[in-house]
Amino acid sequence: MNLYRISLLGLAAALICTGCDTKMGDPNVVLSDHQQDPIEELAVTEKIDDSNFSYRQSFYVPIYSDIYTDKDNRKVLLAATLSVRNTNLKKPLYINKIDYYATDGTFLKSYVDRTIELPPMATLNYIVEKEEDKGGSGANFIITVEGVDKSVAPVIEAVMIGNFSNKGFAFSTEGTPIDTP
Repeated sequence: MNLYRISLLGLAAALICTGCDTKMGDPNVVLSDHQQDPIEELAVTEKIDDSNFSYRQSFYVPIYSDIYTDKDNRKVLLAATLSVRNTNLKKPLYINKIDYYATDGTFLKSYVDRTIELPPMATLNYIVEKEEDKGGSGANFIITVEGVDKSVAPVIEAVMIGNFSNKGFAFSTEGTPIDTP
């Protein structure tokens, strides 16, 4: 009986310790192949010589954290995946900013704190969990990228999924180039 209590106590302690790991609560890490933070793996550690970069662009990407489903304005929460894709076969794309904003324009979160080098033909995905309802129906991302020339222009999309009653639904949005100061 005493061995049973010790085993149970050890299991509880292990669960508590893993619950304290903030990376394990991040779906972008938990769902990666090796339980590693994909952002950390791609983050540039040295200063990039961007003097020969001729392509710089910012994108606006609408995200819907929730939508309304009926005349009672019942709100349905959505999960969203933001996808940034480098479509160039040979040249990397550099991502300098991915900022998340709420419907009212309030800054919510920055997804990068260092420049990310996205290799040729690579994709970087970010998940906005269904339970994250701070963004609202007009949430959005501002993404800033750069590279050697326009051939590294990315494809940026977002896919939202949700369900209501016995119905499931999904829809997507695309990033729109914008001018930023």
